[in-house]
Amino acid sequence: MNHSPLLLTDEQMRKFVTEGFLILKTDFPETFHLAMTEELKRVYDEEGNPGNNLLPRIREIQQVFDSPVITGALTSVLGPNYMLHAHRHGHYNALPAAGGWHKDSYFGYSRMRNHHPWWAMIMYFPQNTPRELGPTGILPGTQNYESCTFVSDETAGEAYASGEAGTFALIHYDIWHRSTPNVLGNARYMLKFEFMRTAAPTGPSWDNQAAEWKEPSGLDLPIANHETLWEETWNWLSGSVGSIANSRAADAASINELSSALEDKFEPNALNAAYELARYGKQGVAALLAGLHHKRVDVSRISAYGLSAVGPDAVEGLTAALVHEREETLYHAIFALGELRHHAGSALPRLARLLSHPALSIRSAVAEALGMIQTDAAAAVEALIACLADEDAQVRFTASLSLSKLGSAAAAAVPALTAALDDGNRYVRAHALEALRYIGTEEAKDILIKSLFNARWCTTTTPANAFYP
Repeated sequence: MNHSPLLLTDEQMRKFVTEGFLILKTDFPETFHLAMTEELKRVYDEEGNPGNNLLPRIREIQQVFDSPVITGALTSVLGPNYMLHAHRHGHYNALPAAGGWHKDSYFGYSRMRNHHPWWAMIMYFPQNTPRELGPTGILPGTQNYESCTFVSDETAGEAYASGEAGTFALIHYDIWHRSTPNVLGNARYMLKFEFMRTAAPTGPSWDNQAAEWKEPSGLDLPIANHETLWEETWNWLSGSVGSIANSRAADAASINELSSALEDKFEPNALNAAYELARYGKQGVAALLAGLHHKRVDVSRISAYGLSAVGPDAVEGLTAALVHEREETLYHAIFALGELRHHAGSALPRLARLLSHPALSIRSAVAEALGMIQTDAAAAVEALIACLADEDAQVRFTASLSLSKLGSAAAAAVPALTAALDDGNRYVRAHALEALRYIGTEEAKDILIKSLFNARWCTTTTPANAFYP
């Protein structure tokens, strides 16, 4: 039997880039899903929601995430070394009321959201899920929007993760979604798992046949189109950084018009302006840097997205912004520098100095950027080791995720990661384990195996079945 990942096609990737999701299906037999659903019901009835222990508690789920359809979809979007995140949740719904539109938090914490697909989620339905059973509702094309002021319960164009048992939604982590009414009242389970990219793309990781971007056929989004943003995302997934910059001739009238559009209260218009300005080289950069320093925080944030798509021309101005007094401006500049990766190597010393900043958001953003720039691994590892001792859990677990991205170059962090295995926060511990796994030295693997062995638990032990058989 061939277990090689079933990679997405160009057309599927175009749909993911534009719409922010794909509805796919595994090919397990009906008996497999019947058994899984029965086991879910038993566990929920006897023990309640297993939360982050969903995978070890119901071991058959691992077969789902090892299936070629799912490994191929995740490899296509997140690259071959993606991480199955420690946070997961089994959603149960038997209610006739719809849930509210929302984006998921990052396992209870907040961070600036990436337009580039660094994160993704899978929502898996182990039972036949027609519309009447309350599948997840998804608003196509909204993955890049911070606001939901234009979303209502009556928004046209809602898509549904409905289908036969084994249907799943692969979604951009930040897309707007909700639970829909379960008018049948029967149990509906949805298994939600999170995944993270551990390496920036160096080339297409899907079944790529066409180098150039084009829109998918039949595109009809309910809110807005974002041609330049989509092209930039496609190019990023293909291994380019700042690939849309300098593709427009300097035109003062156009730049002035786009600069004004950065202030548009309708977020899709402002986003289009930011990415379009990234095409205008140094003149566009100047306009975006002015936006970064704008008194309105939303204009500053949207300008940072444009700057993250520019390339080397944005680095000097972003680095200069690292002394800004306003926390939000500083936060947005750090984010953009991280997204510019190796182009932003010159900013590393200033970024490292910000690890003493009093604001959690700044220290956490720096910890993330240190794992993305990667031009001086030794300096980044030294700074991230310091982050593992930060007073705030988000800084500590973000540091471990960044060390995972650095891989074997982060071997010097193994002692600090070992200490983090006794941290009081579950995600600090989980991310430290992941970092040890991606570092992969013999020392790291020995510590990893010992820790996992000491923490082992029996998946069949329950209050009703304590010891035998």
